[in-house]
Amino acid sequence: MILAATAGCRAQAPTTTSKSTMKLDARIETAIRNELSVPPIYNVTIGPEKKSDLAGYNSVLVTFSLPGHPSRTQQLTYLVSTDGNTLARLSKIDISKNPDAELPIAGRAIRGNPKAKVTLVNFDDLECPFCARMHAELFPGIMNEYKGLIRVIYVDFPLTEIHPWAMHAAVDANCLESQSGKAYWNYVDYLHTHGEDISGPQPNLKNSFAMLDQLAEQRGTQYRLDTSKLDACVKAQNESVVRKEMMAGDKLGISATPTFYVNGVRWAGVLDKPDLELMINRALRQQGITPPAAATEPAAPVQSSNGSGAESSGGAKAAKSK
Repeated sequence: MILAATAGCRAQAPTTTSKSTMKLDARIETAIRNELSVPPIYNVTIGPEKKSDLAGYNSVLVTFSLPGHPSRTQQLTYLVSTDGNTLARLSKIDISKNPDAELPIAGRAIRGNPKAKVTLVNFDDLECPFCARMHAELFPGIMNEYKGLIRVIYVDFPLTEIHPWAMHAAVDANCLESQSGKAYWNYVDYLHTHGEDISGPQPNLKNSFAMLDQLAEQRGTQYRLDTSKLDACVKAQNESVVRKEMMAGDKLGISATPTFYVNGVRWAGVLDKPDLELMINRALRQQGITPPAAATEPAAPVQSSNGSGAESSGGAKAAKSK
């Protein structure tokens, strides 16, 4: 479809092309091929110059296509100076929206100061070992260190393809959360420190589910909840709230856990304490708040978010959408 549209537009252009335009197009193509190491088999087509928003530059649409494979087509917009001597690429990023506004945190239990100016939102899987490591970094260490300065909110993102009891655990946790944030966090704390006990030495889903329900019921008694309401919620196993949060995560491009945001700045994977402190300190300073003296700065740069420290599943989106 892109090829057809491009060809149609160019077909309506004047049938004659000036030698100067041809020479400029050739120089642009040469520069792009060299800069991007474009394989020779690919065609590079330079579109006509159009006025851009940047003074002194026009825009050109460059199409990369593989002959015989219409789906293998990509288009990029470049800027070329009006004197024909400079080629540039300008990426536009929409900063009009607050990233936190896209996160499904309405009604979620808050841990920490509800009015704190720095919010850490974590997409969590209660069966994920990496999430357990992240949880251990946050509680009680980070939370105590930044007492009163941050708030933490968890969002459900169970990777059901590789974690068979994660969805059930999320539903039970939400049953508790609907009545008590403290009961919810107590349950989450326990699961992130006793995951192996839930799975058992010989995995048996029926036993895992029964243990999860029993643990939820114990919290119901401990925190004096409406146990009949809690029992009905646990028995119903309504996944709709969890699925809604998972869909929101999918729209944000999340595919691994833990994935978290600190005032909208995203990271996928577990961070060591000094690196996590760096993110929080930066967010505090942006709000005009001096970080606590105990918070340290990392001695070395953080690893790529594409590295280890997160768990994902190749077929996650297809299975979660069912």
